[in-house]
Amino acid sequence: MSKTTVLLIRHGETAWNAEHRIQGLLDVPLSTTGIWQAARLAQRLAGESIDAIIASDLARAWLTAQPLAQRLGLELIAEPRVRERNFGSFQGHTVGEIEQRWPDEFHAWRARDPSWAMPGGESGHEFVTRVLAALRDAAAAHADRTIAVVTHGGVLDVVYRHARALTWDAPREHQMLNAAINRLAVMASPLRVTVLDWADIAHLEGARDESAAA
Repeated sequence: MSKTTVLLIRHGETAWNAEHRIQGLLDVPLSTTGIWQAARLAQRLAGESIDAIIASDLARAWLTAQPLAQRLGLELIAEPRVRERNFGSFQGHTVGEIEQRWPDEFHAWRARDPSWAMPGGESGHEFVTRVLAALRDAAAAHADRTIAVVTHGGVLDVVYRHARALTWDAPREHQMLNAAINRLAVMASPLRVTVLDWADIAHLEGARDESAAA
């Protein structure tokens, strides 16, 4: 059966990542380090045979994907379904602020009940459903090809858990690193995901030192 090779990539670093501040659907730009990471990512993948680049339309993902698209001469394909989870009223706040301001909601969030949604936000079930539907459709549209999908940490979490058959509340055994390359083999129907390589950051060695000196 047809398989699609998917390079699943989290956006480069933002200032809010460094502050452990919840971004969700808010449009936060890349930091200096994030811009450096995007350039290094493009350099690393310049020799790959990539047929399409799909990106979340939030700025931090779009700006991460742009250098790669320019280097490969490909147009970016916007896919809103690979946006980060909608965190509702939690967006813009640090984890500590959320715990202080909404203690009951904070503990419900940490309990990881997939049916629960934070105020004004999206439930785990809703998030998982849209992410996996986007991945399935992308794989079906690019069968037997290689695509890059530039997205967000929460999306990586959903896809990894699906691949490993981990429940929503299972302890996290994986990293979702900024601008890392996560290589997958994806069958569209039914959706099956095999992790070939995860959290490859060989291209980012010395990132903080070099970006700080720039």
